Amino acid sequence: MTALFDPRDPSVRTDPYPLYRKLRESDPVHRSNFGYWILSRYADVDAVLRAPGASSEFYRDPTWANRRGGPDSPLVRSVQKWMLMLDGPAHRRIRGVIGKVFTRAAVERLRPRIAAETDRLLDAVGEGDTDLIQSLALPLPTTVTCELLGLPTSDRDQCRRWTEQISRVIDPSITAADAVDMNAAEVEFREYVAGHLEERRSTPRDDILSLLLHAEADGGRLTEEEIIANVQFLFVAGHETTVNLIGNGLLALLRHPGQLRIARDTPETIAGAMDEISRYDPPVQIVSRLLTENLPLQDITLPEGAKVMLLFGAAGRDPERYPDPDRLDLNRTGVKTLAFSGGPHYCVGAALGKLETSMVLTELVRRYSTIELTGDDLVWRPNVSFRGLEELPLRLVR
Repeated sequence: MTALFDPRDPSVRTDPYPLYRKLRESDPVHRSNFGYWILSRYADVDAVLRAPGASSEFYRDPTWANRRGGPDSPLVRSVQKWMLMLDGPAHRRIRGVIGKVFTRAAVERLRPRIAAETDRLLDAVGEGDTDLIQSLALPLPTTVTCELLGLPTSDRDQCRRWTEQISRVIDPSITAADAVDMNAAEVEFREYVAGHLEERRSTPRDDILSLLLHAEADGGRLTEEEIIANVQFLFVAGHETTVNLIGNGLLALLRHPGQLRIARDTPETIAGAMDEISRYDPPVQIVSRLLTENLPLQDITLPEGAKVMLLFGAAGRDPERYPDPDRLDLNRTGVKTLAFSGGPHYCVGAALGKLETSMVLTELVRRYSTIELTGDDLVWRPNVSFRGLEELPLRLVR
């Protein structure tokens, strides 16, 4: 076993793709020195996502739970009820309720609201220098998520702060201090959501909170603990993924001037290229699975009980799956991105995240004749599972 891959390495945050290439070429099924098998080929990652014997219930692993405060800590108790962290019937039960909100037709109905909020935020930005993360990429999805859930948009900044802490739960590089902050955020967010649920019991509304409170799931209703846990999860999924997809997507276009010209000349290309944009620099880079049975891959069988780390960013740059994978190509065909996972855990909100991002990118190239970086030393957020920029300093000219 070697230290070929270490999620604590700063390069995993700033530019992981050279390391991913090294892994694919020299040790694509890498047994790390911290107890995980690291998979970097597209075919292997896709196979694990679809394998019946690959479990998402990581809270059952004592080491994983203890690093996050212990099995009885508030956050570990919460994730035991997250749709993301459940398998089989328990997963399908909750997904069956939440999936009703994220149908194609339901997402499409949000288009006017997303357009209006994008216009409002960009009107406030105007021209000149701005940080696109703070001025647009963060407030847009947090506002949309609050409205979907039925939480006041005036609370979006506080909800975002809680979410940023709680989202570290899936990060393989967390510290003891992170665990303290995550659990404190979970308790505060839990109390906040519980107060809003109490209101919905007497006065239901047309929002996700009311749906979760009153919907039937396999002949019964979700418990309050299940509802609160999955509100936390939906905020993590709805906020973290889309913020990063907007920032990473625009940065990729700026670093590929020819593709930016295509986006300007034919803005309708952007919506159809969201799988390519998410493939190139995924907002989610790493997920993990526990194997409940032996799993044969191309040239090795992983044993039952193995802990497996799947590198979405590496899989998306696999030359065996995509020719010239380090180049963004808005007209690339046959893209089947893993950026939103796959198999039974394919992201229920993927269509919404892609719609928000495509609308933002389309409006940016429509409004501004010049979009250029004003700094080269970009700072990436410390979470290695979610890849996103702390800021994206731009100069915008109409």
